[in-house]
Amino acid sequence: MEAVPARARTYVVCVAVAALFCLLPLPTVRTRWWAVALLAVLYAGCERLARSRCVGISHPAGAFYPVLLAGAFLLPAPAAALVALPGALLAHVEQRPFLLRRVWRAAQLVLGVWAAARVHGALGGRDAVVAGDVPYALGPAGAAVLAFCLVLTLLDGGILAAAERVPVRRAWRGLLPRSLAPIAVHGLAGLMMAVLWRSPYGPVAALLVLLPMCVSWWAFAQYHRERAAHQATIRALVQAVDIKDGYTRGHSERVGQASLMIARELGMDDERVEVIRFAGILHDVGKLGVPTRLLTKDGPLTPEERRVIELHPEYGHEMVRGISFLGEARAAVLHHHERLDGSGYPYGLVGRQIPESARVVAVADAFDAMTSTRCYSRARPVEVALEELQRCAGSHFDPVMVAALVRALGRYGWRPAVTADDAHAPRVPPPGPPVSSRPGARR
Repeated sequence: MEAVPARARTYVVCVAVAALFCLLPLPTVRTRWWAVALLAVLYAGCERLARSRCVGISHPAGAFYPVLLAGAFLLPAPAAALVALPGALLAHVEQRPFLLRRVWRAAQLVLGVWAAARVHGALGGRDAVVAGDVPYALGPAGAAVLAFCLVLTLLDGGILAAAERVPVRRAWRGLLPRSLAPIAVHGLAGLMMAVLWRSPYGPVAALLVLLPMCVSWWAFAQYHRERAAHQATIRALVQAVDIKDGYTRGHSERVGQASLMIARELGMDDERVEVIRFAGILHDVGKLGVPTRLLTKDGPLTPEERRVIELHPEYGHEMVRGISFLGEARAAVLHHHERLDGSGYPYGLVGRQIPESARVVAVADAFDAMTSTRCYSRARPVEVALEELQRCAGSHFDPVMVAALVRALGRYGWRPAVTADDAHAPRVPPPGPPVSSRPGARR
């Protein structure tokens, strides 16, 4: 997002001005400034450590919220908000514009910590922390964590709508549930830090709370590194297919997106939705084993050539069989050309014998094939493609999956892409019979 829209810049400036207003009372605040400085240095150092090579957390969210929340539980609201400022402004930023991103992150955290400290103080949480009354302190601390999370969610949704042009009705969807649980854990650690800080053992004991958190952050970083390696593996395979079959460039990514939309519409959990997306992206990886001349042939396929192309699901399954993280995506790669009436391939499975993931990908694959221009057919309008899918529902495609795609497209829309190069356009014949009856279709 190097070219930031003007409305996004305006939004960031407004948030920054609001953050400055939160810090204005600082000259009149009576607090232990050495504690503010210590927490600010600790937060800045922890943020730097979190993004170092030894840990490697690259997620833009603050990695050391316990320090910020401990400040909210210990200090007046303006002083607590100041704790976040140096670390956010000095944090490493990977994308341009660097200054704007730093200002945005600093303003966001200042507002979040200020709100948490105000709520915590209003509910008498600071007295409970001083007295070491942990059971009573849990209520105000929980309310402060909720306020912190709500502010971050509100601001995150706003920047999505302003900078990424996400529709307003979708900008905030799912942000709060995804962030509340991990921030609540950070809040408990922050409360432990605050109670120990005000105990006879002092700040040194409070710092010990960070040790188990550091272990969990390191494990979290390893998980994200492994996930990044998975993504790189998938990208490499898809790029190899796109290079070999230029006419279908981008097809795999679009099938992955359509599969994701169907899976979400069916109410699958996030982990399974991700696996279904992988299945859609990798469904044609077996084409690496098919001669290129067959994939790019202009005319209809002979029966022998068709049999060779129909081997690509088995080739693909062999290629991904040893990739354990793909899970049921491997079954989708093998069976995405099966049909409910048993007329599909490679095994002629019938009805519920076909894995659910394969039934999802089959609909997504057929939809994108019909709405994309190939060397053997022109793209059809989305409405026509959906009518064809509905006509074939029950015989070729699972009606549940077709209905889910129709609902998802009605809600979110679709941007069909022309995947053939313009240089090939004059050789594209007029639209042929429906996809269900084409003997030479090479989806």
